[in-house]
Amino acid sequence: MEYKDYYKLLGVSRTASQDEIKKTYRKLARKYHPDVSKEPNAEERFKEINEAYEVLGDADKRRAYDDLGANWKSGQDFRPPPGWEDIFSGGFRGAGPGAGRAGPGFGGGEAGFSDFFESLFGGGARRAGGRRPGGGFQARGADQTARIEITLEQAAHGGSMPVQLGNGRKLQVKIPAGVTEGQRIRLAGQGGPGAGGGPSGDLFLEVAIRPHPWFRVEGRDLHLDLPVTPWEAALGATVNVPTLGGRVELKIPPGSQSGRRLRLKGKGLAGKPPGDQYVTLQIHTPPAGSEAARKFYERMQKEMPFDPRAHLG
Repeated sequence: MEYKDYYKLLGVSRTASQDEIKKTYRKLARKYHPDVSKEPNAEERFKEINEAYEVLGDADKRRAYDDLGANWKSGQDFRPPPGWEDIFSGGFRGAGPGAGRAGPGFGGGEAGFSDFFESLFGGGARRAGGRRPGGGFQARGADQTARIEITLEQAAHGGSMPVQLGNGRKLQVKIPAGVTEGQRIRLAGQGGPGAGGGPSGDLFLEVAIRPHPWFRVEGRDLHLDLPVTPWEAALGATVNVPTLGGRVELKIPPGSQSGRRLRLKGKGLAGKPPGDQYVTLQIHTPPAGSEAARKFYERMQKEMPFDPRAHLG
Protein backbone atom coordinates (compact mmCIF):
# COMPACT_ATOMS: atom_id res chain seq x y z
CA MET A 1 0.00 0.00 0.00
CA GLU A 2 1.36 3.41 -0.98
CA TYR A 3 1.50 6.46 1.24
CA LYS A 4 -0.56 9.37 -0.09
CA ASP A 5 0.63 12.95 0.32
CA TYR A 6 -2.70 14.77 0.63
CA TYR A 7 -1.03 18.18 0.71
CA LYS A 8 0.63 17.39 -2.61
CA LEU A 9 -2.63 16.13 -4.10
CA LEU A 10 -4.33 19.42 -3.25
CA GLY A 11 -1.30 21.51 -4.13
CA VAL A 12 -1.10 23.28 -0.77
CA SER A 13 1.67 23.60 1.82
CA ARG A 14 1.64 21.79 5.14
CA THR A 15 1.19 25.15 6.85
CA ALA A 16 -1.87 26.12 4.78
CA SER A 17 -4.82 27.44 6.76
CA GLN A 18 -8.16 25.62 6.78
CA ASP A 19 -9.57 28.45 4.69
CA GLU A 20 -6.83 28.05 2.06
CA ILE A 21 -7.45 24.31 1.94
CA LYS A 22 -11.18 24.84 1.51
CA LYS A 23 -10.74 27.40 -1.29
CA THR A 24 -8.21 25.23 -3.13
CA TYR A 25 -10.48 22.22 -2.83
CA ARG A 26 -13.48 24.12 -4.27
CA LYS A 27 -11.40 25.34 -7.21
CA LEU A 28 -10.10 21.85 -8.03
CA ALA A 29 -13.50 20.23 -7.48
CA ARG A 30 -15.05 22.56 -10.06
CA LYS A 31 -12.24 21.81 -12.50
CA TYR A 32 -12.42 18.02 -12.19
CA HIS A 33 -16.08 17.34 -11.37
CA PRO A 34 -16.98 14.43 -13.71
CA ASP A 35 -20.29 16.05 -14.67
CA VAL A 36 -18.64 19.12 -16.17
CA SER A 37 -14.91 18.49 -16.63
CA LYS A 38 -13.39 17.68 -20.01
CA GLU A 39 -10.06 16.60 -18.47
CA PRO A 40 -9.17 13.02 -19.51
CA ASN A 41 -8.42 11.98 -15.91
CA ALA A 42 -11.22 13.98 -14.31
CA GLU A 43 -12.92 11.18 -12.42
CA GLU A 44 -9.69 9.86 -10.87
CA ARG A 45 -8.46 13.34 -9.94
CA PHE A 46 -11.85 14.20 -8.47
CA LYS A 47 -11.66 11.14 -6.22
CA GLU A 48 -8.12 12.05 -5.15
CA ILE A 49 -8.90 15.65 -4.22
CA ASN A 50 -12.10 14.59 -2.51
CA GLU A 51 -10.17 12.09 -0.39
CA ALA A 52 -7.49 14.67 0.37
CA TYR A 53 -10.09 17.20 1.49
CA GLU A 54 -11.88 14.58 3.57
CA VAL A 55 -8.70 14.44 5.67
CA LEU A 56 -7.23 17.94 5.49
CA GLY A 57 -10.55 19.72 5.70
CA ASP A 58 -11.33 18.09 9.05
CA ALA A 59 -9.26 19.39 11.97
CA ASP A 60 -9.13 16.07 13.83
CA LYS A 61 -8.26 13.99 10.79
CA ARG A 62 -5.67 16.52 9.65
CA ARG A 63 -4.06 16.52 13.08
CA ALA A 64 -3.90 12.73 13.07
CA TYR A 65 -2.50 12.67 9.53
CA ASP A 66 0.14 15.26 10.44
CA ASP A 67 1.17 13.07 13.37
CA LEU A 68 2.49 10.59 10.86
CA GLY A 69 5.31 13.06 10.34
CA ALA A 70 7.00 14.62 7.32
CA ASN A 71 9.34 11.66 6.76
CA TRP A 72 6.88 9.86 4.53
CA LYS A 73 6.97 10.55 0.79
CA SER A 74 4.23 9.99 -1.74
CA GLY A 75 4.42 6.50 -3.22
CA GLN A 76 6.44 4.94 -0.39
CA ASP A 77 5.31 1.58 0.89
CA PHE A 78 3.16 2.26 3.96
CA ARG A 79 1.70 0.31 6.83
CA PRO A 80 -0.31 1.87 9.67
CA PRO A 81 1.97 2.47 12.69
CA PRO A 82 1.63 0.13 15.69
CA GLY A 83 -1.12 1.22 18.03
CA TRP A 84 -2.85 3.44 15.47
CA GLU A 85 -6.19 1.77 16.07
CA ASP A 86 -5.95 2.66 19.77
CA ILE A 87 -5.29 6.35 19.25
CA PHE A 88 -8.89 7.32 18.69
CA SER A 89 -11.71 6.26 20.94
CA GLY A 90 -14.33 5.10 18.47
CA GLY A 91 -12.72 6.74 15.48
CA PHE A 92 -14.12 9.92 13.85
CA ARG A 93 -17.53 11.38 13.34
CA GLY A 94 -18.97 10.84 9.92
CA ALA A 95 -19.75 14.52 9.48
CA GLY A 96 -16.34 15.61 8.28
CA PRO A 97 -15.92 18.18 5.51
CA GLY A 98 -17.05 15.77 2.85
CA ALA A 99 -18.61 13.12 5.09
CA GLY A 100 -17.56 10.53 2.52
CA ARG A 101 -19.16 12.54 -0.27
CA ALA A 102 -18.09 15.04 -2.90
CA GLY A 103 -17.44 17.89 -0.46
CA PRO A 104 -19.14 21.24 0.13
CA GLY A 105 -21.29 22.47 -2.70
CA PHE A 106 -21.11 19.24 -4.75
CA GLY A 107 -23.41 16.29 -4.89
CA GLY A 108 -22.39 12.69 -5.41
CA GLY A 109 -22.29 9.28 -3.79
CA GLU A 110 -19.64 7.59 -1.70
CA ALA A 111 -16.18 8.77 -2.69
CA GLY A 112 -14.56 5.35 -2.99
CA PHE A 113 -11.61 6.10 -0.77
CA SER A 114 -8.22 4.45 -1.24
CA ASP A 115 -6.82 1.59 0.84
CA PHE A 116 -4.46 4.10 2.44
CA PHE A 117 -7.37 6.21 3.69
CA GLU A 118 -9.29 3.16 4.88
CA SER A 119 -6.23 1.83 6.74
CA LEU A 120 -6.10 5.07 8.75
CA PHE A 121 -9.69 6.23 9.03
CA GLY A 122 -11.84 3.42 7.66
CA GLY A 123 -14.64 2.00 9.73
CA GLY A 124 -14.04 4.23 12.73
CA ALA A 125 -13.93 7.24 10.43
CA ARG A 126 -17.69 6.97 10.09
CA ARG A 127 -18.52 6.16 13.70
CA ALA A 128 -19.10 8.61 16.53
CA GLY A 129 -16.18 9.54 18.73
CA GLY A 130 -13.16 11.82 18.83
CA ARG A 131 -9.50 12.06 19.65
CA ARG A 132 -8.62 10.40 22.93
CA PRO A 133 -7.49 13.05 25.41
CA GLY A 134 -3.75 12.70 25.84
CA GLY A 135 -3.78 9.71 23.49
CA GLY A 136 -0.32 8.67 22.29
CA PHE A 137 0.71 8.17 18.71
CA GLN A 138 3.53 6.01 17.45
CA ALA A 139 5.18 6.10 14.03
CA ARG A 140 8.22 4.28 12.74
CA GLY A 141 11.20 6.49 11.95
CA ALA A 142 12.38 7.09 8.40
CA ASP A 143 14.97 4.86 6.76
CA GLN A 144 18.26 6.62 6.03
CA THR A 145 21.10 6.03 3.57
CA ALA A 146 24.81 6.76 3.93
CA ARG A 147 27.89 5.93 1.85
CA ILE A 148 30.96 4.15 3.18
CA GLU A 149 34.31 3.50 1.54
CA ILE A 150 36.17 0.27 2.23
CA THR A 151 39.34 -1.32 0.91
CA LEU A 152 39.29 -4.21 -1.51
CA GLU A 153 40.79 -6.40 1.22
CA GLN A 154 37.91 -5.50 3.55
CA ALA A 155 35.44 -6.32 0.79
CA ALA A 156 37.13 -9.68 0.23
CA HIS A 157 37.59 -10.83 3.81
CA GLY A 158 34.90 -8.88 5.70
CA GLY A 159 35.32 -7.85 9.29
CA SER A 160 34.36 -5.06 11.64
CA MET A 161 35.16 -1.41 11.02
CA PRO A 162 34.22 1.92 12.65
CA VAL A 163 32.02 4.24 10.61
CA GLN A 164 31.45 7.91 11.38
CA LEU A 165 28.23 9.32 9.99
CA GLY A 166 27.58 12.89 8.92
CA ASN A 167 25.84 13.77 12.17
CA GLY A 168 28.94 12.82 14.16
CA ARG A 169 27.52 9.47 15.25
CA LYS A 170 29.99 6.58 15.29
CA LEU A 171 29.03 2.96 14.66
CA GLN A 172 30.95 -0.30 14.57
CA VAL A 173 29.83 -1.99 11.36
CA LYS A 174 30.25 -5.63 10.38
CA ILE A 175 31.30 -5.92 6.73
CA PRO A 176 30.24 -9.25 5.17
CA ALA A 177 32.92 -11.08 3.20
CA GLY A 178 32.41 -10.71 -0.55
CA VAL A 179 30.50 -7.41 -0.43
CA THR A 180 30.47 -5.72 -3.85
CA GLU A 181 30.48 -2.14 -5.15
CA GLY A 182 27.08 -0.51 -4.67
CA GLN A 183 25.77 -3.20 -2.34
CA ARG A 184 23.80 -1.94 0.66
CA ILE A 185 24.37 -3.08 4.24
CA ARG A 186 21.27 -2.79 6.43
CA LEU A 187 21.62 -1.72 10.05
CA ALA A 188 18.25 -2.32 11.68
CA GLY A 189 17.02 0.42 13.98
CA GLN A 190 19.88 2.82 13.21
CA GLY A 191 17.88 5.19 11.00
CA GLY A 192 15.66 8.14 11.88
CA PRO A 193 14.02 8.18 15.33
CA GLY A 194 10.41 7.14 15.64
CA ALA A 195 7.60 9.41 16.75
CA GLY A 196 5.83 8.99 20.06
CA GLY A 197 8.15 6.21 21.16
CA GLY A 198 7.78 4.35 17.88
CA PRO A 199 10.65 2.22 16.51
CA SER A 200 13.54 3.83 14.68
CA GLY A 201 13.98 3.32 10.96
CA ASP A 202 16.84 1.41 9.37
CA LEU A 203 20.16 2.72 8.14
CA PHE A 204 21.42 1.49 4.76
CA LEU A 205 25.14 1.83 4.08
CA GLU A 206 25.99 1.90 0.37
CA VAL A 207 29.41 0.36 -0.24
CA ALA A 208 32.09 2.00 -2.36
CA ILE A 209 35.37 0.10 -2.86
CA ARG A 210 38.50 2.23 -3.00
CA PRO A 211 40.75 1.85 -6.08
CA HIS A 212 43.46 -0.79 -5.61
CA PRO A 213 47.03 -0.40 -6.90
CA TRP A 214 46.98 -3.84 -8.55
CA PHE A 215 43.43 -5.05 -9.05
CA ARG A 216 40.40 -3.76 -10.94
CA VAL A 217 37.02 -4.90 -9.70
CA GLU A 218 34.10 -5.87 -11.94
CA GLY A 219 31.28 -7.30 -9.89
CA ARG A 220 32.86 -10.23 -8.08
CA ASP A 221 35.67 -10.66 -10.61
CA LEU A 222 39.15 -9.21 -10.23
CA HIS A 223 41.47 -8.16 -13.05
CA LEU A 224 45.26 -7.95 -12.83
CA ASP A 225 47.74 -6.79 -15.49
CA LEU A 226 50.80 -9.04 -15.13
CA PRO A 227 54.18 -7.94 -16.53
CA VAL A 228 56.17 -10.81 -18.13
CA THR A 229 59.48 -10.96 -19.98
CA PRO A 230 59.69 -11.79 -23.69
CA TRP A 231 61.29 -15.14 -22.93
CA GLU A 232 58.63 -16.06 -20.35
CA ALA A 233 55.97 -15.35 -22.96
CA ALA A 234 57.84 -17.11 -25.79
CA LEU A 235 59.12 -20.18 -23.94
CA GLY A 236 56.45 -20.50 -21.29
CA ALA A 237 57.04 -20.23 -17.55
CA THR A 238 55.53 -20.63 -14.10
CA VAL A 239 55.39 -17.30 -12.28
CA ASN A 240 54.29 -16.07 -8.87
CA VAL A 241 51.04 -14.04 -8.96
CA PRO A 242 49.30 -12.07 -6.17
CA THR A 243 45.67 -12.76 -5.27
CA LEU A 244 43.56 -11.47 -2.40
CA GLY A 245 43.98 -14.86 -0.73
CA GLY A 246 47.77 -14.91 -1.06
CA ARG A 247 50.27 -15.56 -3.84
CA VAL A 248 49.79 -18.51 -6.22
CA GLU A 249 51.74 -20.11 -9.05
CA LEU A 250 50.46 -19.36 -12.58
CA LYS A 251 51.53 -21.30 -15.65
CA ILE A 252 52.15 -19.15 -18.74
CA PRO A 253 51.69 -21.18 -21.95
CA PRO A 254 54.55 -21.02 -24.52
CA GLY A 255 53.99 -18.57 -27.35
CA SER A 256 51.84 -16.18 -25.30
CA GLN A 257 51.37 -12.61 -26.52
CA SER A 258 50.59 -9.37 -24.75
CA GLY A 259 46.88 -9.14 -23.96
CA ARG A 260 46.41 -12.87 -23.45
CA ARG A 261 44.04 -13.43 -20.53
CA LEU A 262 44.38 -16.31 -18.09
CA ARG A 263 41.82 -17.24 -15.44
CA LEU A 264 42.33 -18.15 -11.80
CA LYS A 265 39.00 -19.78 -10.96
CA GLY A 266 37.38 -18.77 -7.68
CA LYS A 267 40.08 -16.24 -6.79
CA GLY A 268 37.74 -13.24 -6.97
CA LEU A 269 35.38 -11.96 -4.27
CA ALA A 270 33.51 -14.50 -2.17
CA GLY A 271 29.97 -15.38 -3.19
CA LYS A 272 27.72 -18.13 -4.48
CA PRO A 273 29.41 -18.70 -6.86
CA PRO A 274 32.62 -16.80 -6.04
CA GLY A 275 34.19 -14.52 -8.62
CA ASP A 276 37.31 -15.30 -10.65
CA GLN A 277 40.60 -13.48 -11.06
CA TYR A 278 41.66 -12.72 -14.62
CA VAL A 279 45.33 -12.16 -15.36
CA THR A 280 46.19 -10.22 -18.53
CA LEU A 281 49.77 -10.68 -19.76
CA GLN A 282 51.77 -7.57 -20.58
CA ILE A 283 55.13 -8.26 -22.23
CA HIS A 284 57.79 -5.87 -20.97
CA THR A 285 61.01 -5.53 -22.99
CA PRO A 286 64.29 -4.98 -21.12
CA PRO A 287 65.90 -1.62 -21.95
CA ALA A 288 68.92 -1.49 -24.27
CA GLY A 289 70.80 0.48 -21.69
CA SER A 290 74.26 -0.91 -22.29
CA GLU A 291 76.52 -1.78 -25.20
CA ALA A 292 76.11 -5.48 -24.50
CA ALA A 293 72.31 -5.16 -24.44
CA ARG A 294 72.28 -3.26 -27.74
CA LYS A 295 74.44 -5.92 -29.39
CA PHE A 296 72.14 -8.63 -28.07
CA TYR A 297 69.10 -6.92 -29.63
CA GLU A 298 71.01 -6.45 -32.93
CA ARG A 299 71.81 -10.15 -32.99
CA MET A 300 68.16 -10.97 -32.32
CA GLN A 301 67.17 -8.70 -35.20
CA LYS A 302 69.45 -10.58 -37.58
CA GLU A 303 68.84 -14.12 -36.36
CA MET A 304 65.10 -13.83 -35.63
CA PRO A 305 63.51 -11.80 -38.43
CA PHE A 306 59.97 -11.00 -37.32
CA ASP A 307 57.41 -8.48 -38.55
CA PRO A 308 54.55 -8.06 -36.07
CA ARG A 309 52.80 -5.73 -38.57
CA ALA A 310 52.77 -8.14 -41.48
CA HIS A 311 49.01 -8.63 -41.15
CA LEU A 312 48.50 -4.90 -41.82
CA GLY A 313 49.72 -5.33 -45.43
